[in-house]
Amino acid sequence: MSPSAAVPSESQPQPQPQPQSPGEERARRRLALVGGSLGNLVEWYDWFVYASFAVYFADDFFPGSDSTAKLMNTAGIFAVGFLMRPVGGWLLGRAADRHGRKSALTLTVTIMSAAAVLIAIAPTYGQSGYLGAAVLLLARLLQGMSIGGEYAASATYLTEASAPNRRGLGSSFQYVSMTCGQLLGLGILIVLQHTLSNAQLHSWGWRVPFLLGAVFAVVVLWLRRRLPETEAFTAESGGREPADARGTLRALWEHRRQAVLVMALTLGGTVAYYTYTTYLTKYLIGSAGLAKNTATLVSFTALAVFAAIQPLAGLLSDRIGRRPLLITFALGCTVGTYPLMTALGSAGGYWSALGLSLTALVIVTGYTSINAAVKAELFPTRIRALGVALPYALANALFGGTAEYIALWFKNGGHESGFFWYVSGCALVSLVAYVLMPDTRHAVLSPAEVPAEVPAAPAGAKTVR
Repeated sequence: MSPSAAVPSESQPQPQPQPQSPGEERARRRLALVGGSLGNLVEWYDWFVYASFAVYFADDFFPGSDSTAKLMNTAGIFAVGFLMRPVGGWLLGRAADRHGRKSALTLTVTIMSAAAVLIAIAPTYGQSGYLGAAVLLLARLLQGMSIGGEYAASATYLTEASAPNRRGLGSSFQYVSMTCGQLLGLGILIVLQHTLSNAQLHSWGWRVPFLLGAVFAVVVLWLRRRLPETEAFTAESGGREPADARGTLRALWEHRRQAVLVMALTLGGTVAYYTYTTYLTKYLIGSAGLAKNTATLVSFTALAVFAAIQPLAGLLSDRIGRRPLLITFALGCTVGTYPLMTALGSAGGYWSALGLSLTALVIVTGYTSINAAVKAELFPTRIRALGVALPYALANALFGGTAEYIALWFKNGGHESGFFWYVSGCALVSLVAYVLMPDTRHAVLSPAEVPAEVPAAPAGAKTVR
């Protein structure tokens, strides 16, 4: 390559982005928000629908008469999927930092679609022995790799694509779309519960949501190919630093303190989130004794309200900062988990279970609504996706993915309340991190941001680029 090709000169001016009118800028940001959120919705629909339908397909893949043991087997495969999340976080986070957020988002949904098809066609134990369980395992590993990259790519994309003074609001749509994905799965479950018999759901009806997931992914793949790249990445990739210097483990090591902080602030949030979402339905059925239909409806209603309040909390963080919300969550979870879970275990009907579930999810909102923005605001552009992806995925593999299995393990051992203390302990660790960490609201993510849009940073604040 000639020097003139490697380094721009005055005789070879580089194309500059055309300035956009305020209306065009708002339209671009809305497209990015909708496109990033819808893709995230389908990704997490495919991820969560496994847990939602596990009570119906556990018998098909594992022999025996102990229903709790069968659920533990399916929960174990659910947890194994989390082991691939660090691999996906590394590979796809690296790709997002080198080749763009848009290309990584397209790749994640392609992998997730293939995994959904595998689950939909997996043979049962009666048809091929444990081959069906092996297919489930392979599919969950693929889903784990996909979701490991999806979280970071979408968190980075939504944060970078938002206006600097609305990053909390913009990034809150990550959990809006995550929760709507779970709601979509629960909604399909409710429809199938009312249109198919229990025997049909156990026999073949549970395969329907996985086939639908593959169809949804094709639509999202078309949409994501049309998304604009973020200005932050475009500005970074247009600089003199070569692509192979971005998204590397060496670059991440330079920001190891931020990486450890991401793990610490994720610990309590991920355990609490999976406790009150994926495990909640099983807990209401197995411990509170609610009917499957009632427990599913409780989860659906609570999650719908939970999704609706995420943007409000995100907007609040844009006004008062991230730390107050994080600290409120951790305090509430540390002190409130034991009484809330105990009360949920004796809930006598729909309304009492719903009220308690909503209380728990309002507390969790202090974490879920802003955690994407906080993590993205800790890293410079050249390492942002990998910096969010790898430590977050490690924390999820160790704690989030195992939460349901640990809960069932305590239950199977006759000490169910031990899990409640476990959740509180994880939240306490995160509380320490929240108290000690700086507030990231004023971080400047890229030279592409207009300085006038960014509130004046406190004295000594560090610009993240």
